[in-house]
Amino acid sequence: MHHKINYIEFKVKHMEQTKSFYGKVFGWTFNEYSPTYVGIRGDQGEVGGFFCNPEFSGGTGAVLVVLYSDDLDESLRAVRSIGAVITEDIFEFPGGRRFQFLDPSGNELAVWSKK
Repeated sequence: MHHKINYIEFKVKHMEQTKSFYGKVFGWTFNEYSPTYVGIRGDQGEVGGFFCNPEFSGGTGAVLVVLYSDDLDESLRAVRSIGAVITEDIFEFPGGRRFQFLDPSGNELAVWSKK
């Protein structure tokens, strides 16, 4: 759709570690293109990708990708169970609750729920 977000691309340091993390925590699946690029499959096609650069240093403060969860507490348990760093524990805001974490490459993401 015109002027709507169509695709999110993450820079990552370790491709296999990244795919394992997102596959285990969120059940994501991937389209394999090369050792340095995979696409993230969505319900209606590819929604994003991972570009691997071993020199990537990661970091927070850039664009924050926010995911939705039907069960925020279970999502937090899944993220914690794989050893991710939680940068913001669950907090309330007008409209819901959310938490934030770092992926294996240091990208910060948030997960939110209405409940």
